Amino acid sequence: MVHMYCCCDGGVEYGRKVFDEMRNWDSVGWSAMIGGYVRWGLSSEAVGLFREMQVVGVEPDEVTMVCLLSACIDLGALELGKWLEAYIQRENVPKSAVLWNALIDMFAKCGDVDKALSLFRSMSQRNIVSWTSVIDGMAMHGRGTEAVSLFEEMKKDGVVPDDVSFIGLLTACSHSALVEQGKGYFYSMTKEFGISPKIEHYGCMVDLLCRAGHVQEALDFVQRMPIKPNPVIWRTLINACRAHGELTIGEKITKELIKYEPMHDSNYVMLSNIYAKMFSWEKKTMIREVMAKKGMRKVPGSTMIELYNEIYEFVSGDKSHSEYKIIHQMVDDIGKEIRKAGFVASTSEVLLDIDEEDKEGAVNRHSEKLAIAFALMKTPPGTPIRIVKNLRVCEDCHSATKFISKTYKREILVRDRNRFHRFIDGVCSCKDFW
Repeated sequence: MVHMYCCCDGGVEYGRKVFDEMRNWDSVGWSAMIGGYVRWGLSSEAVGLFREMQVVGVEPDEVTMVCLLSACIDLGALELGKWLEAYIQRENVPKSAVLWNALIDMFAKCGDVDKALSLFRSMSQRNIVSWTSVIDGMAMHGRGTEAVSLFEEMKKDGVVPDDVSFIGLLTACSHSALVEQGKGYFYSMTKEFGISPKIEHYGCMVDLLCRAGHVQEALDFVQRMPIKPNPVIWRTLINACRAHGELTIGEKITKELIKYEPMHDSNYVMLSNIYAKMFSWEKKTMIREVMAKKGMRKVPGSTMIELYNEIYEFVSGDKSHSEYKIIHQMVDDIGKEIRKAGFVASTSEVLLDIDEEDKEGAVNRHSEKLAIAFALMKTPPGTPIRIVKNLRVCEDCHSATKFISKTYKREILVRDRNRFHRFIDGVCSCKDFW
């Protein structure tokens, strides 16, 4: 019954009520409730319930572990994931292919792709999910050449690629600017493997061309597609137009997208950002007014960081933390230091109609800056910093993080909505296109 409620929209509270009313649950009942929390994005609650499970002495099973590893991915909780791996080893939890694959996926998506690869190499039997997980991991981290090598190794091993593995492969080519290889693999889907490309594969190809700066070729590709482009593809084109100066085309596409999705707030934000690039401040202000009339708000940015077995979450302008004044002062101090090194704030993505000094103050309180400042305060010099952002990292924060990594001599790993960014000595692994 717990599982049934947790599968229904809004039913997780009823599932918890049933769970609390029952006594002497075995691991199946606990796993059902933990899995329900994870399914609805309540990963912190899932971890909390697991701790209760330990207190009452119920031993978790494979299903529990798989659910918790998914929670680690959602929270970006690498240290908790490491603890779970150690627990699995210590308590001899049976390692099925499902659990192996969940571990690989967790390490890749929580930032330790080398550990994911090591686990993959230690598997005695690998299935298509195992190969796809490690290829996806390499793709997310911008290690496209290694992803391609793994794909070729998979074929030599006798594992036939499926449509999902091709998504990981094409993403890897996209994130590493392997344009010709990406094209070759895309057309091989039909010719060699009889796989008809789906909208996701076409999206990967558009992304590949856009990241490489081939905006016109991407537009031509979309016009020749045998299936109707979805909003994700149009947004990819819009972002490319903005990044590569094709602002008039970007404006036109965004207006059409707004007609198709009139209540999708990110479409208005993209159009506002294009107007900022065009220095059309009146149009930018008009977009803000339209959003206000429709009751829309830009989704608030939030960033999570795991320190010393605790998950901390920051939102833009956060004053909820007990040390928020010290954190804000640290952000200001960081700003002074990186400006000395040549950093110039980028305020074009601020929607508010305020002067430049106030705009700089607004971006200075973005959630990722607060999380990084907190990490610099709480960890020893040289300690790597890992954070998870719910949205695409903005231009200003991306630029600032490059300077922070060099000024403070820290490796900073940021997982945003699109990919991983690894900042080392002032350089980002994404090569400044994301």
